[in-house]
Amino acid sequence: MKILREIFSPLIAVVAAFIVGGIIVLLIKDDPLQTYSLLIGNSFGSLKDIGWTLFYATPLIFTGLAVAVAFRCGLFNIGAEGQLYVASFATAWVGITFGGVIVKVTDEYIHYPWADLSPFLLVPLCILTAIVVGGLWGAIPGFLRARFGSSEVINTIMLNFIGIALVSYLTQYHYKVSGDPILETAPIGKAAYIPQLKEYVSFIPSDVPLNFAFLIAILMCVLVYIFLWKTKWGYELRAVGANASAAEYGGISPKKQIIIAMTISGALAGMVAINEVLGSRHLYYDGFSAELGFLGIAVALLGRNHPLGVFVAAIFFAVLMRGEIFVDAFTRYVSKDIGLILQAIAILFVACLQKYSKK
Repeated sequence: MKILREIFSPLIAVVAAFIVGGIIVLLIKDDPLQTYSLLIGNSFGSLKDIGWTLFYATPLIFTGLAVAVAFRCGLFNIGAEGQLYVASFATAWVGITFGGVIVKVTDEYIHYPWADLSPFLLVPLCILTAIVVGGLWGAIPGFLRARFGSSEVINTIMLNFIGIALVSYLTQYHYKVSGDPILETAPIGKAAYIPQLKEYVSFIPSDVPLNFAFLIAILMCVLVYIFLWKTKWGYELRAVGANASAAEYGGISPKKQIIIAMTISGALAGMVAINEVLGSRHLYYDGFSAELGFLGIAVALLGRNHPLGVFVAAIFFAVLMRGEIFVDAFTRYVSKDIGLILQAIAILFVACLQKYSKK
């Protein structure tokens, strides 16, 4: 029964958001049916549309899970944005360095044969880098909260600025190809590429960048669920989130769980690099995120901090990201801001449903 509630609460909120959104479209004298046809039709209307929607959903699953794990421990991780940026740059650095190519600002590519790792070594190394670096960046505010009682909200916000500025500097002055007007690193070595799903599933169109990161995201939903609800460690983490004083009285260390939760949260956010660096762009592009870390907060709230709900919510947000472009182009009065409106309405309904379910 509880699982069904976790599934249907986000769905009810989404349906309610579409109803209210339709009324808003009517009030501005446009056609709700045309608007939603463009929004949904261009997200699920063809195999190409579905592939792009799932591609957009992949990083949102990672960031949604990241925020949800922190929430379950009573923490508010607003630092997923900085964590995914730092992890993405570190992943690109490993893919460049150990992919056999090192770039200097004033030189062409310099090749070091000793650094050529096989894909069987380089891909796991890059994935591990994304997880570890994201986890370490998340552990910093966790440690500060546990050791000094400082707010993880403030610390994660500050670390966002620090992390993004740091990797921008390193990209600009150390890993940007000479003469490239775009602020991005050199491409990673081809041995660091993860497979595209179109290579194994023939019906996926060739221009859809959906890759193995989507399957990893699904796997992480399962693993996070098992960790939180089927293991002793997950129980202790949730106990601290429910009542830290009672958990401490029962022999659980809240400080330890805070650091663990923020580390896991940062690691999940860092896994965005698998999709963006190893799966699609094959380099670090400064400004690539489009606020994926902050959208993860909304995904977690809509998904009620449950892995299954996060998956559903990520698909919903991906539909809005994919379809709002077509709505903006082909409707008379409705702009792409309809996506933000629907997101906000859905979250409001989730908050109402959550409050009602506690009565």
